[in-house]
Amino acid sequence: MSVFAMVSAMAGFVKVRYLMDKAIIDNLVFRCHYRITSAMLFVSCVLVTANNLIGDPINCIADGAVPGHVINTYCWITSTFTLPHQAHKPVGSHVIHPAVGSYVEGEDEKRYHTYYQWVPFMLFFQGILFYVPHWIWKNLEENKVRMITDGMRGAIVTSKEDRRERQKRLVQYIIDTLHMHNVYAAGYFFCEFLNFVNVVGNMILIDSFLGGTFFTYGTEVLKFTQLNQENRTDPMVEVFPRVTKCTFHKYGSSGSIQDHDALCILALNILNEKIYILLWFWFYALAIMSFGAICYSLSVITLPSIRETILIRRFRFGTPAGVSALIRRTQVGDFLLLHLLGQNMNNMFFGEILDELSTNLHLGNNIPTAPSTLELSPIYPSDKLRLHKETEA
Repeated sequence: MSVFAMVSAMAGFVKVRYLMDKAIIDNLVFRCHYRITSAMLFVSCVLVTANNLIGDPINCIADGAVPGHVINTYCWITSTFTLPHQAHKPVGSHVIHPAVGSYVEGEDEKRYHTYYQWVPFMLFFQGILFYVPHWIWKNLEENKVRMITDGMRGAIVTSKEDRRERQKRLVQYIIDTLHMHNVYAAGYFFCEFLNFVNVVGNMILIDSFLGGTFFTYGTEVLKFTQLNQENRTDPMVEVFPRVTKCTFHKYGSSGSIQDHDALCILALNILNEKIYILLWFWFYALAIMSFGAICYSLSVITLPSIRETILIRRFRFGTPAGVSALIRRTQVGDFLLLHLLGQNMNNMFFGEILDELSTNLHLGNNIPTAPSTLELSPIYPSDKLRLHKETEA
């Protein structure tokens, strides 16, 4: 299967869908987690496993005493290493490559690199992690929004009678289930919080995976671009070395142990360094957006005035007094359901539904119910005389 075909298979995650049978059950930040981030991770996994982009992931140069395919396989499945004490020495005069030079066995520190074996598995695993909160919310939501907005998503239906009938059914459903959506809302806010925990946890996971270098990886790269060409060391080369060392041990013809020093080119790290610098910037941006989404949700839960503002500005509904009355009558779960309905409907259609809901709840025009009219209206003596005459007649 070609790289293009594999990448095309992932395009469904980022494809913008406004189909009539597809309901929107979350917000933009939520979708950034399971569509954009999961797609980025899955596509990166495909790229690092596509050998036809860069050739063999490792090529080692030895003295010829060991066959090339043997030393390549051995160094790939075990590990290669670099020398930290040689990292900042001039290339060409003191070392042959960054962090690659002479060393004394048992005295000089070695930094072993084995992560490159696990990069595809890690990227795939992280892609699944970013999809899990959406999967949980989708199962908790149980297609509620899609079912109750069936035939009303997108453009307004053409038939006025059909529109009025659908509005009545939807408004009646909202009234019948009033104050019964708090568990529904709790599931949504939990998954939203899980998104934030997930992105922070993935950053910690990558930092541990790369030996504690991920949190400062992006800032070091930015500093590197500001330094002079002669006095700078590429931090991407330090984290993802392109040339490393490998030692192969074997018995000689007389039975003595022979050490064969190999120089290994890790072409795969050309892709790895670009992938992880992109992930560094994206994860930090996503963490900030997710934290902002949590703060927004907390304000929606705790501050009725925020819910009023959303209905007025986001959906252009009603007067401040009417909106305040509706917010006082509903709870957080009811508001979340109304908010999701508003995201799936035409603004004018949704405004008509809110107007009818306010009317049925006697909020929009403050019409009192019949029993309260009898209780609050005083009966004057003239009225009693008129009622008595009507009774005799």
